[in-house]
Amino acid sequence: MSAPERIPPRSVTTDPAAVELLARGELTVRGRIREASNAALYCTVAYDGREAACVYKPVAGERPLWDFPDGTLAQREVAAYEVSEVTGWGLVPPTVLREGPYGEGMCQLWIEPVPGAELLALVDGEEPEPGWKAIGFAEVGEGRTALLVHADDQRLRRLAVLDAVINNADRKGGHLLPAGEGRLYGIDHGVTFNVENKLRTLLWGWAGEPLTAEAVTVLGVLREALKEGGALAVRLAGLITAAEVEATRARVETLLESGAHPEPSGEWPAIPWPPV
Repeated sequence: MSAPERIPPRSVTTDPAAVELLARGELTVRGRIREASNAALYCTVAYDGREAACVYKPVAGERPLWDFPDGTLAQREVAAYEVSEVTGWGLVPPTVLREGPYGEGMCQLWIEPVPGAELLALVDGEEPEPGWKAIGFAEVGEGRTALLVHADDQRLRRLAVLDAVINNADRKGGHLLPAGEGRLYGIDHGVTFNVENKLRTLLWGWAGEPLTAEAVTVLGVLREALKEGGALAVRLAGLITAAEVEATRARVETLLESGAHPEPSGEWPAIPWPPV
């Protein structure tokens, strides 16, 4: 028997068979990702002579969250992927809900980040240099502070719009994965879709600025897909509650009506901790 064809991690997300591979392939656990706060297992998945690396997060390994009482982290991760796919931006790696060695869970293709990509930085001074957007000041030790900035990057700006739609409560620097061919992916979307405003992110650099024409067009596509009976509304109904689907519709409408990136509400910590 020949060895399975290994799918290059930087090109797998463009493969039309990626979701089928994740959903139908045989999962083999290779190790545990110890930095994760919930059970996250590094696996390989093999199907029909093909193989890829992936992350499997079983529901059985989730810690209950008082402010996210409905559904599961795994379901919300898949819901974030579904929204990302409708935008056409491909910001979330292919993600499915499936049975695995430890029961039902989320299975997502592993993305190997490209080293050396600078998306975040700490700089001296009170204003960012051209090409960067200010997030806020951070303590760096010995009573010193530095300005935390993120790149003024179209890919990050798209992700900021997606996060506003899905109400991401935990967009940290470690959740940003620059990949090959200029791609950027966001991961760890378990705390999303809450009916209350819980947006916490490092991507505040465009707060209050007008949305791009591209973003307005994409939000219009989301509005149609989220209508009663719309394709996205139907898919989300099996993953999150009816109230959460309605809240997602409302967030899209708010963004279109304001025409601007949201600003921190002041009612909730605006930046996750730790930020990276």
